[in-house]
Amino acid sequence: MRFGSRIAHLHSHLFLPFPLSPPSCPHCKLSHSAAAAAAAASKDCQLKNESNEFLSWLQKKAGVEISSMLSIGNSVYGRSLFASKCIQAGDCILKVPYNVQMTSDKFPSDIEPFLVHDVGNISRLAAVLLAERKLGQNSGWATYINCLPQMDEMHNTIFWSKDELEMIRPSPVYQETFDQKAYIMKEFSALRPALEHFPQTFGDVHLEDFMHAYALVILMAPHSYISSMGNLEGHIFDFLNHDGTSDAILLSDEDKKISEVIADQNYDIGEQVMIRYGKFSNATLLLDFGFTLPYNTYDQILMDAPFHDSLYQIKSELLQNHCLPRIVDASGFNGSKSSFVIKEVKSASGKGKGIPQALRAYCRVLSATSLEELKALTVEAAEDDGRLARRTLTDRDREIQAHHMLLSLFIPMIRDYDSALKVLESLNNARVGNQLSIRRQMAKDLLKGELRVLQSACAWLTNYCANISASSENAR
Repeated sequence: MRFGSRIAHLHSHLFLPFPLSPPSCPHCKLSHSAAAAAAAASKDCQLKNESNEFLSWLQKKAGVEISSMLSIGNSVYGRSLFASKCIQAGDCILKVPYNVQMTSDKFPSDIEPFLVHDVGNISRLAAVLLAERKLGQNSGWATYINCLPQMDEMHNTIFWSKDELEMIRPSPVYQETFDQKAYIMKEFSALRPALEHFPQTFGDVHLEDFMHAYALVILMAPHSYISSMGNLEGHIFDFLNHDGTSDAILLSDEDKKISEVIADQNYDIGEQVMIRYGKFSNATLLLDFGFTLPYNTYDQILMDAPFHDSLYQIKSELLQNHCLPRIVDASGFNGSKSSFVIKEVKSASGKGKGIPQALRAYCRVLSATSLEELKALTVEAAEDDGRLARRTLTDRDREIQAHHMLLSLFIPMIRDYDSALKVLESLNNARVGNQLSIRRQMAKDLLKGELRVLQSACAWLTNYCANISASSENAR
């Protein structure tokens, strides 16, 4: 399963697929280490039986072969998929028909009149999941639902305590977590009268239950999210773990009505098979899926125009209209603020790939002190290629001032990240429970990645300002 224990390096472990044998003499008195080994072997045996049951159920439900190349095993990430045969790049390794994918059209139509307001597809699917769970073993999805992680096994930040969230206070994820929780609460409030009116269908559902179901829906559909039709692409896809460097993704064939995965590389028997959920930063992975990567090449920072700026609203609208699409996270949550993405700058010298044109546009817009300046930037964009503030300002001093303004925002942020990381590092030797230990490591992965982005942007800005200043001096 995909949940937060995946904090180790993706390629630094050797994963062994099932079968694993239980102890041959379970009634013997064992030493502590032997007892631990016996318990682990017993758990592995249980997982093997559950996995075999799941595969049998899925094959029967689909009515066709799902895969002849993969088997379910156990890794440090939980249940995972391994090559049961040698796989070549280009092989279709997994194929699941649409008819065995849970969809929101199973949302009971008779509860619609009881909704306070309309809710999104994720909330509808969460309600479907709650209804199926209420049926217990009588549900046609019971085998699948039994494989899903419990709430205490999930590490999405919406499940973190206030003290745990303090670890990531410098990151935008801190506030986004509260925003997402508020959004889920709003969805639950809309559904609650309907859920309470049909206890025979849903049982006694509390906010925590709905939040768990909501997070599970996101967890089960990271590859393409929830489509406008409300399809939930779960099942065996849930056992495919994320590798940000992989080119393998989940594909949908609308003509054949199937979802499939094509291998992007060769795999030997016993190797874990992975795909890329998407080009997601640790912020998205942690907020929506409950895990992080030690080094994520897609890390980024979301910035917003400073609120104290008297031209804040106009600047935000300009950035929204000219520079970026509205940012919607994996859960479908649509933030109310217009955020601007800052990515890692690959070259501080400003040469080659990674020249941050958008970064320069951002600081030029922020540095404008009058409505006339902003209008001039808009006219310039219309006369050029439509992109805002991409040309160097004619006044070199104003150009330097614009970039220094952005530096003045980044430098205190870097100090905050440094301080937070030092606190986390100082707690390395403290004895804590497994859950807190996992979340502490995730917090470090998140903060280190975002700090790297800020430091790279600062290095580029400093170098750019120095070059502009030097060229101005030479011109004199």
